[in-house]
Amino acid sequence: MGGPLQGLKVLDIATVLAGPFTATLLADYGADVLKLELPGKGDGMRAFPPLKDGKSLWWKAAQRGKRHGTLDLRKAAGRALFKRLLPQFDVLIENFRPGTLDRWGLTREVLWALQPCLVILRVSAFGQDGPYAGRPGFARIFEAMGGLTAITGERDGEPMHLGVPLGDSIGGLFGAIGVLAALWPRAKAPSLPGEEIDLSLTEGITRLLDFLPGAYQHLGVVPARNGNRSPYSAPSAVYRTRDQHWVSMSGSLDSMFANNCRAIGRSDLVDDPRFVDNASRVQHEQELNEIFRSWVSLHDLDTVLRAFREASGTLSPIYTIDQIVSDPQVTARGSIVSMADRDIGCLQMPAVVPRFLRQPGLPGEGAGELGRDNDEIYGKRLGLSKAEIAALRAESVI
Repeated sequence: MGGPLQGLKVLDIATVLAGPFTATLLADYGADVLKLELPGKGDGMRAFPPLKDGKSLWWKAAQRGKRHGTLDLRKAAGRALFKRLLPQFDVLIENFRPGTLDRWGLTREVLWALQPCLVILRVSAFGQDGPYAGRPGFARIFEAMGGLTAITGERDGEPMHLGVPLGDSIGGLFGAIGVLAALWPRAKAPSLPGEEIDLSLTEGITRLLDFLPGAYQHLGVVPARNGNRSPYSAPSAVYRTRDQHWVSMSGSLDSMFANNCRAIGRSDLVDDPRFVDNASRVQHEQELNEIFRSWVSLHDLDTVLRAFREASGTLSPIYTIDQIVSDPQVTARGSIVSMADRDIGCLQMPAVVPRFLRQPGLPGEGAGELGRDNDEIYGKRLGLSKAEIAALRAESVI
């Protein structure tokens, strides 16, 4: 598949989304990723809708570009195979409850004895220590306790979650950053000992709050929900056009505000003392939003977009997925790619982000059948005979 991480070998024994998403990102950049799942059951994400011919489309896209094997680490024979496989890998990604691998005799000391330079990424809801370390978690818990949900939604409405498990995806991004950061010194000095990374998915959400802890510390500010209005810039909101399409506008800089005013034929607003700078505009955001909302409501989408484009304004249509896949920019850049798939023929999925000039990556094939590559993993990699592999299958070790 190409990519700058060619030669990097990653063992993914995590489940569902956050940890495996880290591995998928590394695969996008060219790493050779082996995903091991529990025999017979597999990763629970295999059953996530939507389904095509009984196959999860979410699973296929989220776990793309990996080899697929099975192994039961709960069994002694499974752990013995794991120990034989591990020295072939540079990175291990796991998301068991903290302490689970230790109870199975796979402590970091044991892992590093097998592979001294191994980078271990441990993904959990709250981290490897602390009073919540043993608690289970999923995206909505991370988003809720990390502070994101409380500031999302209408001011007088209930807190809101997004329509995708953002907490998992953000965690996966932090996981990939952490792995690459750990690999950098080892790329310069390969003899360095291994590293262990403790990724709390809840902390990943809190990290996005940036200035809010300091604002609470020094100003006692606990942010309220503001719907689609921004408490930090104005005008900033979502408006509906005459032909019932939604658009979103922002722009905190004075130059952006001037362009937006010019788009609706109201350059006079720039000199209004109420709107002289962003702080003043935030104080009068209701008046401003009403001006822009009224103008947008009187015009069709094409007219609105053309006016803001000609004025270099900061307004965009709010796309649904059908609009995304047909957008000229998306088409020109190949931001959505169609990849071959053994089960359903082909599958559209997002392209690799970001793009590399000299070593571009390419999304791998959609995730495959449970244990699809077992013969290659245990035969070619470990040298087991067909009879030995068959016996392991019969005992549900693989």
